[in-house]
Amino acid sequence: MKVSIIIPNYNGEDLLRSNLPFVLKAKKFAGNNIYEVIVVDDGSKDKSLEVLKKDFGWVKIIKHKINRGFSSAVNTGVRSSKGDFICLLNTDVIPENDFLVSTFYHFENKRIFGVSLHEKGYGWAKGIFKDGFIAHEPGTEAGSSHITFWISGGSGIFKRDIWMKLGGMDEKLLSPAYWEDIDICYRALKRGYGLVWEPNSKVVHKHEGTVSKLSKNYFQKIRERNQLLFIWKNLTSSNLFGKHIMGLLKRLVSHPGYIRIVLMAFGKIGILLKARKKETREANVSDETIFSRF
Repeated sequence: MKVSIIIPNYNGEDLLRSNLPFVLKAKKFAGNNIYEVIVVDDGSKDKSLEVLKKDFGWVKIIKHKINRGFSSAVNTGVRSSKGDFICLLNTDVIPENDFLVSTFYHFENKRIFGVSLHEKGYGWAKGIFKDGFIAHEPGTEAGSSHITFWISGGSGIFKRDIWMKLGGMDEKLLSPAYWEDIDICYRALKRGYGLVWEPNSKVVHKHEGTVSKLSKNYFQKIRERNQLLFIWKNLTSSNLFGKHIMGLLKRLVSHPGYIRIVLMAFGKIGILLKARKKETREANVSDETIFSRF
């Protein structure tokens, strides 16, 4: 059993300096079964590469010449990994020394795709279908494991073979960021795989330590666009999709500016239709069944 840790990086030299030492401590803890740590630099303009080469020689470095987005960086790292499992960590995540030990017994169930790490202050994720839109809410920060709607791309461990079978994160449709981790998790659920949140696998996540440096207005629009693309791609129930259309029309009436988000989504209609056709063909669990679990 081997684990490959994948860490996407973009202009994160300070975060690398402060947080990679904690990853090294976790790597040295035998129970984590960490085989390698891969940092994928996504076209950074700061001194990230210098920091990695000088201070963290135990890290495997992969460099994108240009910034291609979070999902692309993750996919690059996974393709290059050698482990049976892949653990995704953001640069702003600090793991405890034994943070992976409690995840492994979940994978004794061959249908488990991934385990969500316990970010301090957060519990499992509840999937909801409300007013025609797919969204999620935080579950309780309980003391026992729980099914979860999705696993963060910044703090989760996944079976590599299932990841590859699913085709990885959808970088063509959802780049540069947001909803790509929910998307791959939902695709797994629709194919009958399971997702679990594990309270004893603890990390601290200082959310959006890198994204916060970029345009918040731009990323808010991307977040809303990708929510629409996610729904149009994955919601294959004719009943629920009809409710989505009604909800979308109501939103456009009450918030006319939302038409900009719709037009942004329509800009990827060709890629979207191809992806939706694949989901309709391959999914064997209904949308209604998934939401009924939460």
